[in-house]
Amino acid sequence: MRSRITVVLGLILAAVPFSVADGRTPVNCNHLLAWLAADVPTYSLTRTIGLRGSLVSLTPQVEIELRAAGANRELLELLRRVQPKNAAIDLCPTSLAEAAADSRNKDFDAAESIVVRLLENDPHNGALHFALGYFNQQEGHWDDAFDEYSSSKESEPDFPEVHNRLALVFYQGDDGDDAIGEARTALSMDFEDAEAYRMLALGHYSNEQYGAAMNAFKEALSRDPGNPDLYYEMGLVARDQGSQDEAVELFRKSLQLKPSLWQAHSTLGALLGREKHFEQGIAELNRAKALAPMEPSICENLASIYFAKGEYDTAIAEYHELFRMNPAWKHGHESLARAYMAKNEYMPAIAELKLAVEQNPNSAPEHRALGQLLLAADQQADAIHELRTAVELDPESAASHYFLGTGLLDANQLPAALAEFREAVRLEPSAEHHYALAACLMNMGQDREALAEMQLASRLDPEKQLYHAREEELMRLMRSGNPQ
Repeated sequence: MRSRITVVLGLILAAVPFSVADGRTPVNCNHLLAWLAADVPTYSLTRTIGLRGSLVSLTPQVEIELRAAGANRELLELLRRVQPKNAAIDLCPTSLAEAAADSRNKDFDAAESIVVRLLENDPHNGALHFALGYFNQQEGHWDDAFDEYSSSKESEPDFPEVHNRLALVFYQGDDGDDAIGEARTALSMDFEDAEAYRMLALGHYSNEQYGAAMNAFKEALSRDPGNPDLYYEMGLVARDQGSQDEAVELFRKSLQLKPSLWQAHSTLGALLGREKHFEQGIAELNRAKALAPMEPSICENLASIYFAKGEYDTAIAEYHELFRMNPAWKHGHESLARAYMAKNEYMPAIAELKLAVEQNPNSAPEHRALGQLLLAADQQADAIHELRTAVELDPESAASHYFLGTGLLDANQLPAALAEFREAVRLEPSAEHHYALAACLMNMGQDREALAEMQLASRLDPEKQLYHAREEELMRLMRSGNPQ
């Protein structure tokens, strides 16, 4: 990686004078400190200096401040080589150097306070907006990050990294098309930008264009082979493509390069658990938990493995820890309900499903699951209400029509039940649905139609003895009585 950068830089430095290149603003110390505070990779900084020139006078004091901000030897050596002659000394803002050091120590609140004050006196400073966007990004404030990166882009549209960061924000918002657009803009400025290829890959991944994503990741990897995030994200693509072995290998490669990457431990653990390598999965997830003890998704993944193992009490304990850490977490209540159901504890299961519905009121599957459980608990009125909601939200769900019909049949609302069972059969003509329709027709005294449905159920599932027994029973009743 080091030798490749050196060769490419040599070509750039030979072609571009270190002053103002193509009308672009040369890089000053304000730029460098803000970009270092925002964790811009060294190769991007060095290429930007090569393209735009430099106004940084590397005095001993400036070097101290840049080192504190995270500047490495490669960047400092480049600044020495291109130090401007006969230019006014470019002093580094001391407060911005402090903000960069705070950011490096992950004290983003302190760094943000400093940069906000600096922006009051220089509201159109693109580098400061860029740094503020990064602080918001690190704190999970993606909308604020988008606003700051957009302001930075307005001031300095020729800085490739701002397009990469906007691409990442779009990716986080599941907007693959705009992520791809920003990444391509960055690549139009620098076809050797590994981060831009990475963002292009993430945009394609968001759009479920797995082949294109993997190709773009490989382009990024050829330029930045030591980046653990690339291997991790390629593992996500391989996993979603169904290449589980390849995904495991990529996650492990990522962890070889960066053992502290908790996301890779967690995702690898979850994947191993799904492949029924329970103990290996639990071990990986516990490593993730040690690295990120307050991350709720790790507890969720652990709980899923314990549930799959049949260790329901341990699964329930993990879910309780999850919701203690993050009461507003929008996943897991339905799974916790299943753990309670496995122990035949229906009331706490119902309580969890009600929470799931409150958090996701437009989720038809969760309304249906709650309705099914209420049916099992003989709470027909509440069950019918939930199942009607499920049908309204997803009228093409045969299962929702079937369970709603079951509730209506139990409540002796026969015409309404009949309509639901007919719709279930139309959407999914399974043996179970035909049998339920037959039962409803029998209750309504429509024996001939019921018999026809029963016979269909028997033909569709000839191994089901219940269907044959009920068919014969109905035929005997019809022979002995007055069939309609």
